[in-house]
Amino acid sequence: MPTESSTGQPSPPVRGADRNQDLVHQTDPTSDPTLFPTLEQGMTLLDISDSRGVPILQSVVVDHLLLNDGPAFWVDANGHATTTTLARIAPSRRLLNRIHVARGFTAYQHYAAVADLSITVENRETPVSTGGNTPNTTSTSHVQSPPSPSLIVAPAVDARYRDEDSLAAGDSKTLQARTLAQLSTYANKYEIPILVTRTASDKFTEPIATAADQHIEYEQTKMGPRFVGDDFETLVYPVDGGTYYQTTFAYWRQLLAARAKHVGIEPTKIESQPSVTDNQDGISTTEMNPLGVDTLASTWGSNGGW
Repeated sequence: MPTESSTGQPSPPVRGADRNQDLVHQTDPTSDPTLFPTLEQGMTLLDISDSRGVPILQSVVVDHLLLNDGPAFWVDANGHATTTTLARIAPSRRLLNRIHVARGFTAYQHYAAVADLSITVENRETPVSTGGNTPNTTSTSHVQSPPSPSLIVAPAVDARYRDEDSLAAGDSKTLQARTLAQLSTYANKYEIPILVTRTASDKFTEPIATAADQHIEYEQTKMGPRFVGDDFETLVYPVDGGTYYQTTFAYWRQLLAARAKHVGIEPTKIESQPSVTDNQDGISTTEMNPLGVDTLASTWGSNGGW
């Protein structure tokens, strides 16, 4: 319907489709908190089912550093901290200067790198320019209290202990448990997130899942990366350069349930088991029947067909 402009003259009517397009263009995907999970204080286990070449671990680390101050300390295993990959995804080379990497090629080296991390953090010196005595010169002093770390990363945290031939099975589990305990101590001491991954989800890595305060599962879908955690689920995907969003069925199910409750209709609780099918595009979809029967088929049969 027509509206009145600031000049007092009637404005032309705005169609609903045009209004929706304006809202879409106003959305800034880069600031949308629904696209990436937020790393909270404590240990976060990121399970990656199939990255398909997507450097998802590095992306999560860079995203965290963009939103938080302080350096990141990376205890690497299996070559996850590749400078080539990090340089390709980081929007600024200065960001890479905040990532400090230590590599453990054996179980003892990996454990030692984790155990000595606090010494590295506390003794690391930060140069500060204070100005020189002559023009166009500067002198540098060193501050013995560097900024607290923003993040500690330990990808494939089980790899070195799983593959160490010189350790018995019991010793491998003990050394891995001590590593996890040390990482948990850092999370409480510095009040920061600890991001870990594992090479496999099996009995050997069950202690990692037990020690984790947050568990996030990642999979690469045809619509984009999908994260599922206790407090986070990917419901929207930026497409066409981030201008538009393609929503998932979960988004609409959640939105319509809220709408039904708003108009006084209590959403039906789903009690039956989901059935997963693959459509012609190869995308798995989940169909839930809250009544436990095929209501359309039952209606068709009782009416003799329409």
